[in-house]
Amino acid sequence: MAIMQIREAIREAMREEMTRDDRVFLMGEEVGHYDGAYKCSQGLLKEFGEQRVVDTPITETGFAGVGIGAAMVGLRPIIEFMTFNFSAVAFDQILNNAAKIHHMTGGQFSCPIVFRGPNAAAHMLGSTHSQAFDGIYAHIPGLEVVSVATPYDAKGLLKTAIRSPNPVIFFESELMYAVKGEVPEEEYLIPIGQADIKRAGEQVTLICWGQSVPTALEAAKIAAETSQLDVEVIDLRTLRPLDTAAILTSVKKTNRAVVAYHGWPYGGVGGEIVDLIQREAFDWLDAPVARVCYDDVPMAYAENLEHLSMPTPESIHEALRAVAYRN
Repeated sequence: MAIMQIREAIREAMREEMTRDDRVFLMGEEVGHYDGAYKCSQGLLKEFGEQRVVDTPITETGFAGVGIGAAMVGLRPIIEFMTFNFSAVAFDQILNNAAKIHHMTGGQFSCPIVFRGPNAAAHMLGSTHSQAFDGIYAHIPGLEVVSVATPYDAKGLLKTAIRSPNPVIFFESELMYAVKGEVPEEEYLIPIGQADIKRAGEQVTLICWGQSVPTALEAAKIAAETSQLDVEVIDLRTLRPLDTAAILTSVKKTNRAVVAYHGWPYGGVGGEIVDLIQREAFDWLDAPVARVCYDDVPMAYAENLEHLSMPTPESIHEALRAVAYRN
């Protein structure tokens, strides 16, 4: 096992896939000569050259469209958005071209492309740079949506995403690029659509993904130490397709559930999970399913207000206590 940061795991996934398959290339703002805004592509330009590590102007709709066209004729592009907030500029390309081309051509064209970059809030970036796009992209048929929280998952899932015949939205986190963890030195892949139990437990199921995973694990630790609650933490890793079996198996064991995520409460993945549980596991529930997420407002710039708007270990712990009737 090697110890590496998430940014390093992403870099190694891209390097391995670019070495394995000469159809794979990387395109985006500052991915080449600057080595990537977050150093995820450091050294790749020197190794693979300018035809496979392509610096672009600030033209998201343009380079997203170029990538989609390249994918349609057989290449395998990785399109990096400096932040998924900027993907809003390219939304028409992703919504109406990447997601639909296979369907609308009767299978004559596929679009094997990865759109990757940081999602959700970072730190004091204001409301237009602190948005979680999970629910927006998971809403669209034709896309696969991945959200990673560890170096192991980042590498294994990105390699799988690059090889997928479908367009993949690959969410990272600006605040988590330096998170370290074990990564196998031998090649491995993680299937898209497979959740991971980050902490086994018997009394409450805590469902999370992406940026909320370390917060949820800290909340589970606090719950065990101060409330004697044995919490099972499930990292979904993939939002579309969703590992419904993992969710339902856990809820049927614990009889209680909390969903913690970075994103707005109205519509979206959290509400979808609550609906799944109440439809498929209603008879096993001993309490209503709780959600802990952003406040339903644009994200504040002020540090204290930003903190109050997001899930914290304390707010998740409070929800865990509530569903276990420990108030």
